[in-house]
Amino acid sequence: MADILPDATAAFAREIGPEPDGVIEEMDAQAESEGFPTVGPEVGGWLQLLARVVDARRVFEFGSGFGYSAYWFARALPDDGEIVLTEIDADELDQAREYMRRGGFDDLASYELGDAIETVDVYDGPFDAVLIDNEKHRYREAFEAVRPKVPEGGVVIADNAVTASPIDFEALSALVRGDDPGEVDEHTAGVADYLGAVGDDPAFETALIPLGEGIAVSLRVD
Repeated sequence: MADILPDATAAFAREIGPEPDGVIEEMDAQAESEGFPTVGPEVGGWLQLLARVVDARRVFEFGSGFGYSAYWFARALPDDGEIVLTEIDADELDQAREYMRRGGFDDLASYELGDAIETVDVYDGPFDAVLIDNEKHRYREAFEAVRPKVPEGGVVIADNAVTASPIDFEALSALVRGDDPGEVDEHTAGVADYLGAVGDDPAFETALIPLGEGIAVSLRVD
């Protein structure tokens, strides 16, 4: 994972963030051994905190993998809350279900196998917190699908807002500035398109948290 911060700074961010439990430590170990991309504990702590800040009751994830980010969110939800996990890989979704069960969060979770953008269409809002972490070229599509279901005071969080293995940061930065970087891959172009769309939306205020691979946090203000 191409983290933005130096290792020592990232470790320091983890030290002062919320304390992980044993299940999170197991998920971290699995991610490290398999090379599986997760948001990591420093971003996970922010997901938990942001859910608390907006008093989230319902969360929707575009792309859940084996449940890492969902687990962090779930730690901030009330007993009658809900988090919708979406994943196209059945084995990963089964792992997510097991991790959530072991953490005591299975009753809060809905597990959806299939395309996340198709899935969100069948759910009524509101969703107080949303994580966009699906295919990068579909970030804007995900935002537009969930936007009507995010209430004022709700938050949309996009992972990989700075980097990821397929993203060219120099090209991304040029696109965000309005410059022409030349030929750009669909992943980089997709993230830039998303950042432009949410940044230009008057109903949202957006800022970057430079942890992990970068998360763009957009608060609905209107």
